[in-house]
Amino acid sequence: MIASLSGTVLSSTLNSVVLDVAGVGYLVQVTPSLALSLANGQELALVTAFIVREDAFTIFGFESSEELATFDLLRSVTGVGPKLALSIIHQLGVEALSNAVANEDDAAFKSVSGIGPKTAKLLVVTLAGKLVGANTQKASNTDTDIIAALVGLGYQSRVAEDAVKSVRIANPTATNDVLLRAALQSLARK
Repeated sequence: MIASLSGTVLSSTLNSVVLDVAGVGYLVQVTPSLALSLANGQELALVTAFIVREDAFTIFGFESSEELATFDLLRSVTGVGPKLALSIIHQLGVEALSNAVANEDDAAFKSVSGIGPKTAKLLVVTLAGKLVGANTQKASNTDTDIIAALVGLGYQSRVAEDAVKSVRIANPTATNDVLLRAALQSLARK
């Protein structure tokens, strides 16, 4: 499993980048907005998803763990493969995607090339309660990453928020690592 890559950009195309990591060039699929912002010779660190198929091994790279968690959630929806999930993240962004799900706005998904009305509705229904949107977000900015990580692990956003809040109240000066560990222990007890 390849969880992250850090190295020098050797080249980039519209939707991929070749990243030199200790002398090995990795072809990584990325969003067009990221690919177009890169210059040869630039240092780059990505969190990655390594997808193994019968006919190919593909690495998908993201700038943040939040994008990766969203990518994984999107792929869990029937009919959404890795390339379509990457396209959704590129065209909508994590924030707009979360808001579309929170507001049950399937029209936002219909605007993405390759998504019809049925898949758009399925995305909204399947992802409901799994993404933390701007309109439903009540936690502080420091707790947002922890809630997103818990949601990425399959917990519903409200359950994750409640667990983080209760742990934060018990230990207000906890670091993110300590807070995440305590929240996971709290959720495991339930």
